[in-house]
Amino acid sequence: MNNLTKIHIASKRKKLQTLEREFPGCQIIDVTSKAEMPWVKFSPFYPHGDIPIPFSTRTAASVEGIWQGLKVFKTTDVDMKCFSITTMKGIKRTVRRFGKVLGHRRGVDGELLPYIEARKEIYLPAYNWVLENKLQRELIQLTEIANKQGLVLLDYETNTDINNPSKPLSHASLIRQYLECNICS
Repeated sequence: MNNLTKIHIASKRKKLQTLEREFPGCQIIDVTSKAEMPWVKFSPFYPHGDIPIPFSTRTAASVEGIWQGLKVFKTTDVDMKCFSITTMKGIKRTVRRFGKVLGHRRGVDGELLPYIEARKEIYLPAYNWVLENKLQRELIQLTEIANKQGLVLLDYETNTDINNPSKPLSHASLIRQYLECNICS
């Protein structure tokens, strides 16, 4: 039996003792922007550089830079400065500052996409590009860990349903999906 079915997603906010009790024997790896090397590279904020922006001829430093840069608010449109942020800070653009989110641009000059469609056409392709082109060595390491003892990926978000707009999507769930679909198929 393949142990990749033993990849779990859990909240980074949980105490280590709770996680160890819930997932006995599994290795626990933080994949957020607060993680240690090399796992921090899985954070959407990590500045891999040269990430193609879907529906555009431009590239960006990070997946989160793409997501935030293409976000359109009631009071402001695309912010191309987000594409070049490499500090992992100051990327988020908020409702509090710019008003209601209207959607995301399909590329820098494209039409406005609703939230779920934007996840599928912008966020997923950008994040999957990073997995395919920047993180193969680390994905192999995660596969080995999962096969040996089971794996818990820590993320601030635990929503694994791309079609659920009530919470941000867990990027850890995209890592799990990639591992289950691509490396061991």
